[in-house]
Amino acid sequence: MRVRFWGTRGSIATPGPSTLRFGGNTSCVEAVTNSGARFILDCGTGARLLGLDLMARAPKPIRARLLLGHTHWDHIQGFPFFVPLFVPGNEFTICAPAGVGQSLAEVLAGQMEFTYFPVALDQLPAKIEYKELSEGTYEFDGVRVITQFLNHPATSVAYRIEADGVVVVYACDHEPFASPLWREGARPGYIESILHEGDRRHALFIKHADLLIHDAQYTPEEYPSKKNWGHSTYQYAVELAASADVRRLALTHHDPGHDDAFLEKIEQSARGLARTRNLALHVFCAYEGCEIEVEAPESDRLRTVEVGDAALVSPDRLRVLVIDDDPNLRLLVQSALGPSGYTVTEAEDGEQGLVKARAERPDLILLDVNMPKMEGFAVLEKLRAGADTREIPVLMLTVRDSEASIRTGFDAGATDYLAKPFTIPQLTARVRACVSRSDARRGQSAG
Repeated sequence: MRVRFWGTRGSIATPGPSTLRFGGNTSCVEAVTNSGARFILDCGTGARLLGLDLMARAPKPIRARLLLGHTHWDHIQGFPFFVPLFVPGNEFTICAPAGVGQSLAEVLAGQMEFTYFPVALDQLPAKIEYKELSEGTYEFDGVRVITQFLNHPATSVAYRIEADGVVVVYACDHEPFASPLWREGARPGYIESILHEGDRRHALFIKHADLLIHDAQYTPEEYPSKKNWGHSTYQYAVELAASADVRRLALTHHDPGHDDAFLEKIEQSARGLARTRNLALHVFCAYEGCEIEVEAPESDRLRTVEVGDAALVSPDRLRVLVIDDDPNLRLLVQSALGPSGYTVTEAEDGEQGLVKARAERPDLILLDVNMPKMEGFAVLEKLRAGADTREIPVLMLTVRDSEASIRTGFDAGATDYLAKPFTIPQLTARVRACVSRSDARRGQSAG
């Protein structure tokens, strides 16, 4: 499989003399299998140069799959300037995660309204199809493509492409689920030593990748002030890649404030960390024009992962119970989920919440830890002990973000764990992931 980087910058394009080496265009990566199946991962400003290259060199008509991690502007802003869209006979299937409140076509059309752009989406002469994705396994042009939700304020997915005996994973934008990464007393560098179930699941998704292209926008020193913005540090990406037996790690989605000299220092630090964790891991900062022939290793190790298919869930049929003694938090949840169509009911303490959960059997419970009458962990244990409530997903919401608290929640059966304070988009994305996976499990059980 051939992989080429056309854009490696995050947030906003930063062309200029200080970004000549690593590039200033926003995210766009091209992957072409030996059979000629073409995948375009994100459509930032780098897509303009890719489009010109395809017009000059690619077989005609041009056919490709556009795999969008999500539809934040820096990942789609190159779409109106992608020249092959303006050529009759070319064919594109555009894929992106569902659940942004609008259809994928509506989102892309928004930035092409006449207020912003002279050509409307429905005027493009190429044939365009749209496919909204959830979490699961798909087959495109004979290629196995697996998706998994990421931790980002918008609903986002990572892509795992398996073809030609190799594995390429693309994971932008993603933020650690918890800090610290490792359980206290456990040996760092092993998947089983990871504290948060979300981070462990992410590590399993990237396992054995021959090339992992991973968000690494921040340094560890920058991250605390950027928490909840939906991006990783290079340290997190290296630690996970090393624990997951990744062969090659491309750090990408470079911060617009990081010039070439700064990225060189990040690359050196990342390589130093990799040497302490896994000598077989090669780490580099992705740069525009970088082209890699990804070849299969001489190994009989497992080359795929299994991800259960999550359902495409419509919020207007979902019931959420929030159990929290803080009225402001309950109001925040109503404000976050109500406009999306969720039906939200409330309970002011643990005992009341347990009664409502048994009576209403909601699709998801948001559960606080520190509450009067019955604390959250006790409520969770009783929910998991009840035949009618044990399968309800539970998202813990708490200021307790210590390792002990996180471990207690997962040991008691929590589905996810979100530390306060959090943003409304972050809560909405985590809720959607929880209910989608739960709905898929219920469907499998019914089948």
